[in-house]
Amino acid sequence: MNFPINRRQFIGSLAALPFAMKTVETALEAQRVAPEEAARLRAASMSPFPVIDTHIHIFDKSRPGGMGYPRDMPGGGEPPQGHIALPNRYKLVAEPFGIVGAVIVEAATTLPDNFWLLDVAKGNPNIVGVVGRLDPNDPDFPKSLQKLAQNKMFLGVREGGLRDGVSKPEYMSNIKRLADADCSLDIDTPAYALAGPGTLLKILDKVPNLRVVLDHIPGMTYRVKDYADQQARARFVADLKELGGRPNVYAKLSEVVRVVNGTVSSELNTYKDWLDQMWDVFGEDRIMFGSDWPQSESVEYNSYPNVIGVARAYVKTKGPAAMEKVFWKNSSKPYRWVQREPAQKKS
Repeated sequence: MNFPINRRQFIGSLAALPFAMKTVETALEAQRVAPEEAARLRAASMSPFPVIDTHIHIFDKSRPGGMGYPRDMPGGGEPPQGHIALPNRYKLVAEPFGIVGAVIVEAATTLPDNFWLLDVAKGNPNIVGVVGRLDPNDPDFPKSLQKLAQNKMFLGVREGGLRDGVSKPEYMSNIKRLADADCSLDIDTPAYALAGPGTLLKILDKVPNLRVVLDHIPGMTYRVKDYADQQARARFVADLKELGGRPNVYAKLSEVVRVVNGTVSSELNTYKDWLDQMWDVFGEDRIMFGSDWPQSESVEYNSYPNVIGVARAYVKTKGPAAMEKVFWKNSSKPYRWVQREPAQKKS
């Protein structure tokens, strides 16, 4: 498989990311690297730690009844993410960049999709866990959670109704059930605009032992209309900093790369200011890498080289210990992911 990434980028990625030797050989063959340069790349690729991608989406819209994600294209046609994205397709894309395991984050909203994803994960050892979708407003939440949590691959839920639930006793009881089940709560941060952190603070005041994962914080800069409002943004940043003081709150280095002036920017300086703010809040111990594949394909076809390249370039400025944490060790803190292959060692 050929990866359209220039030689300088390829060398940089290899120098900072761990690769299994067979993965290096696959990438070198695809790039037709000269023997002398290949020898240098093999030496640079050796690293003592694996890489866990904490955010991918898996789906098959050809299933009976279809799936709600990705959305159907107006007038028909294939969405940028494709009609089918299964672990074997992901492995072909990600393995040459040193990824040994990934966490599926459910993007659809139906209960059966949770069980389907767990079945898919069972047959694909490159998947180390599944974050499902359950609505704590649903009266059947306790029963559904109990059934899903019996599967060790089930790590938690991604929730979309925080605004409506924080004042409801039954909703908050279900959030407490989630925490008591040793499961995490994922939040699509930009989906809540600038009010998300403030709402989460109220929830954590009531359920302090809940582990929370903030997805896509960098996406705030281009997905949220009110982000240009300086006063509202200042409140958001203040709430985010307070969240940073809660030890069970983690953030994903995901949804970073975007289109700038009509083209996808792979330059670190494009993103550095906001990434610095995020780093100041959560630091090297509570940030994790997530590719958002294949949603990232809606930004750029064959997006993985730039997605991981920009993330790697930023974290590399923080030193080798930070690289090891962000791309590996931190993932097992909010997520009790399951080691299924020898390369997926835990810290």
